[in-house]
Amino acid sequence: MSYFEELHPEMDRYLEDTASAEPEILKRLRKETFQKTTQPHMISGYLQGRFLSLISKMISPKNILEIGTFTGYAALCLAEGLQKDGKLTTLDVNEDLAYLPQKYFAQSEWAPQIDFKLQDAKEFLKNSNETFDLIFIDADKENYPEYLQLVKPRMKSGSVLMIDNVLWYGKVLDEKGNKQTEQIKLVNKLVAEDADFENVILPLRDGIHLVRKI
Repeated sequence: MSYFEELHPEMDRYLEDTASAEPEILKRLRKETFQKTTQPHMISGYLQGRFLSLISKMISPKNILEIGTFTGYAALCLAEGLQKDGKLTTLDVNEDLAYLPQKYFAQSEWAPQIDFKLQDAKEFLKNSNETFDLIFIDADKENYPEYLQLVKPRMKSGSVLMIDNVLWYGKVLDEKGNKQTEQIKLVNKLVAEDADFENVILPLRDGIHLVRKI
């Protein structure tokens, strides 16, 4: 949930009304996510989805990595910018929900290009030599700093990294928070202090850290 959703819902509706239309496949996926999952708020959602799509289209990536698939909404948004011979690898460990992204990936025009793996992201990254043009992290917050450490060598100059939920419902302003909050604060600090990165946090929904490797 964004600050606008909670504090100024009229502004949130205005933002949605002025954004590009949500593709039909994503409307269906969003509806089914709310019908069949216990934590539907974890979905990227309409506005954030259009942002992810635009970033991907601007970059025109050949190789995308997503850490944290959930029901596949963000992956399909990112796939909109893939090159025709490109590939999107998306990782998750939730076997119970795997049927949903599998269903919608198969229905999409990017079905041959999406590689959905039920695999621990740390294991994948430690055993992969691939480099990625675009990376999106939206997974277990306690491991955000380690994910950053592992994806950095998989980025080349000009690669873009996006990290979700980096404002954590405003809890990043708390002097002392729980483990999730402290790890999010740490990953923001690590990015900001890394001379190899240029970055900005966007207050879109729950905060997206937009990072480019120099």
